[in-house]
Amino acid sequence: MENTIMLHNLSPIDLEQIITEAIKNQMEEFQRTLSIDTPDVLLTRSEACSFLKINMTTLWNWSKKGKIISYGIGNRVYYKKSELLESLVRIN
Repeated sequence: MENTIMLHNLSPIDLEQIITEAIKNQMEEFQRTLSIDTPDVLLTRSEACSFLKINMTTLWNWSKKGKIISYGIGNRVYYKKSELLESLVRIN
């Protein structure tokens, strides 16, 4: 009987609010742990181009000039998404 939940004098709207609040709390906790535990997201060259809305030539030129930092393993090139965001400069 200790694992039984009894719902007396609880309207469907109240039950919905209780469930909604519990799910909202769990999602917020999940997002906090996800942002702490997630390492930098690596993007390929094509993903970085799509993310920045530029072409491959521009990406190569920016890497060559040191505007953005690239990382490589073998013949593969990657970019850290967080560093791409940090490399953006405010215009005004």
